[in-house]
Amino acid sequence: MTESSEQTAVAVNPPAVAASSTLALIHYLDNLGLLEPARVEEITGASLEQLQDPDRRVAADRHYRLWEYAEQVTGDPAVGLHAGAVVDPERMGLVGHVFFNCDTLGEAVTQYVRLHRLVNESVLLSFEHSEDQAILTWQPDIPGHYCRQDMDRTLAAALSRTRHFIHPQITVDWAEIAHPEPAYGNEYEALLGGPVRFGSGSTRIAFASRFLEHPIPRRNPYVYSAVLRQVNSLLARIQTRRSFSRKVRRLISRQMSTERIDADSLARQCHMSRQTLYRRLKKEGMSFHDLVEQVRKDKALRYVAADRYALGEIAFLLGFSELSAFSRAFKRWTGVAPAQYRARCLAMGSPEESE
Repeated sequence: MTESSEQTAVAVNPPAVAASSTLALIHYLDNLGLLEPARVEEITGASLEQLQDPDRRVAADRHYRLWEYAEQVTGDPAVGLHAGAVVDPERMGLVGHVFFNCDTLGEAVTQYVRLHRLVNESVLLSFEHSEDQAILTWQPDIPGHYCRQDMDRTLAAALSRTRHFIHPQITVDWAEIAHPEPAYGNEYEALLGGPVRFGSGSTRIAFASRFLEHPIPRRNPYVYSAVLRQVNSLLARIQTRRSFSRKVRRLISRQMSTERIDADSLARQCHMSRQTLYRRLKKEGMSFHDLVEQVRKDKALRYVAADRYALGEIAFLLGFSELSAFSRAFKRWTGVAPAQYRARCLAMGSPEESE
């Protein structure tokens, strides 16, 4: 494959978000009297009519540029939090209709994680829970795909909708926000209901596991079944297109604590050359270096927060030659030293890391 054809392949399949998310922001601007259709269509690369298609998707980069534009025209740095706090059942996407027609919050969260690629392909969502606490974690597939405004909107919408449709008293035990604390930082704790730490490398919220048992009132089994068939079809198409990078990520994760990670050994396990490995990852908008860095960072955050291993052991498990190299990398990821991060997590009662 030539360089130009590789670039074309990347352009064909960039990470995308559901158009319903973009429409929600457009509607918010319209309600404020700030909608400029021509400018919005220029940014999104689609007409307002085309965005009404329930199967329509918008390139994540364009969606994030629209958020930057929204902050500019509103003059509101907290536009994500404020837009996400608006609950409008008529403007929820397909995944939202699946979520709020499940039997319980626990089932809804499970479906939300499974279907999250339909909401936003550029952000990975994971879920873990123990007997006492449940944790949702959002992590961009590459650092360039982190958007403060969109993450704000995600958190605000998740809490506001859950309280509206399921239980008004649901609160967060604690939260970690990936970006540095903004000038409006006090609004997060008011929204979430628990202590918040900024500059954490990934965005996580923890809440009591007992909430998972809450039934969802006004659920409609017919709507659930009909919408689920449609979203499963859409998800299958996306997973087929972007499955290779997830396979490589799993291989990296399994090998990181047992041997040195290098592209040649991973390529051999995939029965291909290193050049082919790079090319296939590039088609999905990823690089081998980005994946290794991402896995190492995710594991580092979990290991340090759990207080299960000494910091020197964590450095070894993650393939660092010495503790000082690990400490430098960790501070680059989070803005704080590993020991400081661990102390904060223990003070907030972060649960033990699980494999």
